Amino acid sequence: MIKKVVLFTTLVSTVFVVAVFAADPAPAAKPNIAKICTNCHKSEAGALRGYFDNVAFKSKTIQIKIDETTELVKFDDDVVDIDVKVINGEGKVGDSEFLRKIKKGHEIKIEFVEKNGVKVAVKVIEKPPVKVSKEMLMTTADVEKLVAMGPEKGKYFLFDSRPLPRFQEGFIPTAVNLPYPAFDKMIDKLPKDKKALIVFYCAGPACNMSPGSADKAKKLGYTNVKVYVDGMPGWSEKNYGIISTQFLKEAWIDKDIPHVLLDVRAEKDTAYGFIKGAVAFPAKDSAKLVNALEIKKNTPVMVYDQNGGQDSKFVASALVMAGFNRVAVLDAGFANWQALKYDLVIGKLAKKVTYIAKPRPGEISIAEFEKYAANLPANVMIIDVRNQDEGNAGMLKTAKLIPVEEFKERLAEIPKDKLIITQCSTGVRAEMGYHALKALGYTNVKFVNATIDFAKDGSYKIKKD
Repeated sequence: MIKKVVLFTTLVSTVFVVAVFAADPAPAAKPNIAKICTNCHKSEAGALRGYFDNVAFKSKTIQIKIDETTELVKFDDDVVDIDVKVINGEGKVGDSEFLRKIKKGHEIKIEFVEKNGVKVAVKVIEKPPVKVSKEMLMTTADVEKLVAMGPEKGKYFLFDSRPLPRFQEGFIPTAVNLPYPAFDKMIDKLPKDKKALIVFYCAGPACNMSPGSADKAKKLGYTNVKVYVDGMPGWSEKNYGIISTQFLKEAWIDKDIPHVLLDVRAEKDTAYGFIKGAVAFPAKDSAKLVNALEIKKNTPVMVYDQNGGQDSKFVASALVMAGFNRVAVLDAGFANWQALKYDLVIGKLAKKVTYIAKPRPGEISIAEFEKYAANLPANVMIIDVRNQDEGNAGMLKTAKLIPVEEFKERLAEIPKDKLIITQCSTGVRAEMGYHALKALGYTNVKFVNATIDFAKDGSYKIKKD
């Protein structure tokens, strides 16, 4: 028996070593428009529609996410002499400096030309807020009043127009999911009374799905249709959301999506079992515990008590007041988790709240990078993608300086039979370098997503934000 265990351990170790150096699959043809954008727009030649991800001014590159793919687009390139025009959400026109104010994750359109195989931005358009007639608008305060009364007393129907995966992450209390893309197939969810108050919301002021749903409802003859344009982001700034037991399990725990799960029950109650990944956070101690939290304010936090009662709502409200903006209460609490016969964990709850974000595609761990930086194997190459002046001020002795904008001209210096690791000082250009190499046919590429301060002698300090 012992020999079998040893053999198995050796096999696992061997598989791990192979996995470290395994090449990523070759990239497929990239889309030029995000799937959700196709509800309102069509694919266009010479244009990309997706979500603003990053901008690097030193390499003059915009990174845009289109579903699961990433595109890099140059701007203000001295070589081709094209100055980009940026139109912000207010309709104002400016130069590349306007890019600094676009928020990560905001929908944008990039019109580009290709020069020597490189996409160069001609125009970047930040999606403006949707236009909704004044009489149809609802504020956060309006929705709060309705939710406090409940659908029966308030005589309303609240619909979340976002696709199901977003609804599963958390929703406004009393809301029902009626995704705009599937609206025509799900109209049976609408009330029979055409005079009933119907409120639609989606992903915020620039989201077209709730206004689109409202228009469809009006065409069906509904006469009291409203739109909560601030949507889930606006609600979450001042209120907690709700998450169902099924969604917590299937959309978060089963998929191993990083989150924080707080069990606010008394210690004596947790002895009979708790949900996987939960941390002890007794409601009676919540004031002290909330103040001691060392996680970012946009961390997804779920809270549960025994029955989805006042304890979980009290703690969730305290978290929102402390500035956390992705807080949700588990509907029906731990009792419903038990009723559904989901797996329980028996033992002692963890007491320290930690959150480790899921690595971005291609991201290498800091520990692995430091190992290579200290003793570079023959089959690994580290590329510093910063500019020459930055490299002159200090860089790794084991790295080769090739600015990301020079990759195409210096491919002869970048072997395809090695693991290539890109790094910079913040992780932004390193990730762009990763995507640039992938687009050039390199399959075994990683990047360092961390802040690195370099000294003249080659030493460095690294930290993960």
